[in-house]
Amino acid sequence: MLSKLKPTVGIVMGSDSDLPVMKEAARVLQEAGVGCEVRILSAHRAPEETAAFAKKASGRGLKVLIAGAGGAAHLAGALAAHTTLPVIGVPLAATALKGTDAFLSTLQMPPGVPVATVSVGSWGARNAGILALQILALNDARLGGHLKRLKARMKEGVLEKDRCARG
Repeated sequence: MLSKLKPTVGIVMGSDSDLPVMKEAARVLQEAGVGCEVRILSAHRAPEETAAFAKKASGRGLKVLIAGAGGAAHLAGALAAHTTLPVIGVPLAATALKGTDAFLSTLQMPPGVPVATVSVGSWGARNAGILALQILALNDARLGGHLKRLKARMKEGVLEKDRCARG
């Protein structure tokens, strides 16, 4: 799942069981020609390695971090505590609470440790990829053009469905 392009976005998840959902973020980035690296780390089971990853991310050329986690979902916050890079949290539905626990854990970060939080699951992973592109596009006109074309395709898809629904 590692991109052949130089990674500028790090995608981190707490378990390999999260990979099918988090591949959505990687797919969005790769379609835009943005390199990403995918890691499996844990705020609870590998806290030192997670902190080291976050501390070294900027120096390795990463510009944005995306973290997917379920349950207590501390991964995004653990990364944000150790970097000044933007961190986007993707809550995952890993427990009987269907992602509500992860959503609240990711959302409720204390002042000074911001995590942008998107929706639960694959929609959230896709939106995390798009949000990462929007952040990178602030300094990259090519990505800005890609996003405009993406939004135009989404609009056309909705209008086509509208035409079909009206007969």
